[in-house]
Amino acid sequence: MSTVAAYAAAAPKAPLERTTIERREVGPHDVLIDIKFAGICHSDIHQVNEGWGQAIFPMVPGHEIAGVVAEVGSEVTRHAVGDRVGVGCMVDSCRECDNCLRGLEQYCTGGNTMTYNATDRRGDVTYGGYSQQIVVDENFVVRIPDALPLDVAAPLLCAGITVYSPLKHWGAAPGKKVAVIGLGGLGHMGVKIAAALGAEVTVLSQSLRKKDDGLKLGASDYRATSDPATFEELAGQFDVILSTVSAPLPFDAYLGLLKTRGAIVNVGAPEEPVSLNLFSLLGGGKVLAGSMIGGIAETQEMLDFCAEHGLGAEIELIDADQVNTAYERVQSSDVRYRFVIDTATI
Repeated sequence: MSTVAAYAAAAPKAPLERTTIERREVGPHDVLIDIKFAGICHSDIHQVNEGWGQAIFPMVPGHEIAGVVAEVGSEVTRHAVGDRVGVGCMVDSCRECDNCLRGLEQYCTGGNTMTYNATDRRGDVTYGGYSQQIVVDENFVVRIPDALPLDVAAPLLCAGITVYSPLKHWGAAPGKKVAVIGLGGLGHMGVKIAAALGAEVTVLSQSLRKKDDGLKLGASDYRATSDPATFEELAGQFDVILSTVSAPLPFDAYLGLLKTRGAIVNVGAPEEPVSLNLFSLLGGGKVLAGSMIGGIAETQEMLDFCAEHGLGAEIELIDADQVNTAYERVQSSDVRYRFVIDTATI
């Protein structure tokens, strides 16, 4: 075991404070990573606040991890000391179920192990990326291409793959019209990636406050959902609508924006239930779907795609002692568009 510095919440809704945690010894298939940057995802806040149910404390959040390999186990073949690598939302899965064998580890029916707020197969609690180092099985570590700076690459390990996977699955491509609901940490990457895939992109946001940003990021149109005319003028326009927000939405209204057999794909996770009139789906053969991150191979594909197209997250780099202020600002939508912790300051 090794002792490393970290920032942790001691109890639900408690502020994060500097502490130390224990990391396991490097096993034959393990990689020890010196963490350089860790993104702050809204899901970190949900989990610290137990918004999604009972959690494990003390909690070290962080599943957008970018760093450099410091040590490898005796049987590691995928990575070497000095490699630029990343770790996302998962650090293990059963590797035997149909989903794992198909590269869909995020839907592991045997139960995957999340990067933090989970118990691994050894019975140990997992701690995330708000720390100086992490030990991860080589099969759940991805390569960060040299073309991507590590700080702007870190949020791609959750925000990037969370939007890339459904956009690919639901066919965002030239000739397709895609709407992105919300221009936040997820939404801004959704706009960038959908545009890079060749789709025509519209941002749907509560107001026009971020319109200039949305157009610079690759959108061709930007509409305020607080304006009833938006739902009239855009009715039946979109092949795919990607919802990136964590608040409940009036899905019946948004389904009216889809073409026949179009799909709304939800990647946000509201804490409250949502309601839906099923006739909104039946009329037009429409789909309301969900998507959760992506598998390991697809995450690597996403990183390579982003490197090829010069896509990194728009970030605000902070010192670790600013994390609680950052949480407050995320909850008030006061960030453009992802906070990233410089872990050298932990």
